[in-house]
Amino acid sequence: MRAVIQRVSSASVTIDGKVKSAIGQGLMILLGVGHEDGPEDIDWLVKKIAALRIFNDDAGVMNRSVTDIGGEALVVSQFTLMASTKKGNRPSYIHAAGHELAIPLYEQFCTAMSAAIGRPVGTGEFGADMKVALVNDGPVTICIDTKDRT
Repeated sequence: MRAVIQRVSSASVTIDGKVKSAIGQGLMILLGVGHEDGPEDIDWLVKKIAALRIFNDDAGVMNRSVTDIGGEALVVSQFTLMASTKKGNRPSYIHAAGHELAIPLYEQFCTAMSAAIGRPVGTGEFGADMKVALVNDGPVTICIDTKDRT
């Protein structure tokens, strides 16, 4: 699994002109699921993201997590995160999981993330044409790949 995590002041997902989900201060998480991913990737990634100390404390130091600040999360599936650009100029998505694997893992990730931060998680819609808007706070953007844990 690959995730792009952004510290945001606000974020939203719009589908067919209607806002599906919107959050205030918290994390915008773009999630790519690979064909080799499984529940162990979800467990590790959720724990890592929920504990990331990327929010400022009273001294202005990034020393607090999304759970510490009572922040929100918005998770959007994004298979393009699994792109390989090694050859040519057209990305290959050969490493992206198919719908039969990716949808359940995405849903499990959202459920686990909700439990980890103690509040509902906003979502997009798997496979939909989504318009994502956000105000990146900082900016702070972190990329994590569960296959690069060492």
